[in-house]
Amino acid sequence: MAGSTTGPKADTIAAEQLNIQDWVKGLAAIPAKDFSLETVQDYILRHAVRPETIHKYCYFSKGSYTRNLIFKNEVFECMTVCWEIGQHSRVHNHRDQNCWMSVPVGRLRVQNYHVDHRDSSRGTCKIVPTDAYIMDATHPSYVNPLEPVHEVINAPEFNERAVSIHVYSKPFDSCEVYQRDKGTYADVPLFYTSEYGELNPAEKLL
Repeated sequence: MAGSTTGPKADTIAAEQLNIQDWVKGLAAIPAKDFSLETVQDYILRHAVRPETIHKYCYFSKGSYTRNLIFKNEVFECMTVCWEIGQHSRVHNHRDQNCWMSVPVGRLRVQNYHVDHRDSSRGTCKIVPTDAYIMDATHPSYVNPLEPVHEVINAPEFNERAVSIHVYSKPFDSCEVYQRDKGTYADVPLFYTSEYGELNPAEKLL
């Protein structure tokens, strides 16, 4: 996410409002060779998801934000991430994969970081905050692949739940998580709270 810039954002409601199934079908219709940062962002700017159509994929937990798989193939995966008030992700990357984010419900703040003094043999580094921006229904965005370390925050002052839709190309099942106070980073596995609308049996929502 050189220079901690973000992708283009929409300033008006997208021209076409789709249910989530048709929205994903549109993404899946993009040929793999054309599934680029710019092409997918253009699609997301032009096509919004009607929020009432994502209820099946919305699971909330007081303990943590949740990751809810909607669609997955070899090219990309799509999921909702559900945020209670005040919840935030850890500072993380996306395994060198592209990521696009939209927020049909509520709003979220994204804080970007620059990584300095990385020592892979010791698992240490220094992360420095750079730019930050707000995402909402009219402002989708994407992670800058040149500086991809970031944190997503449903700030307490927003005072409402949020649901974001994330598209990752290609799918990945782990990421690096950074602990700013300790100056360390480590590989962390990723899990789905629910898959295709069904809660995973191992998950216990608070």
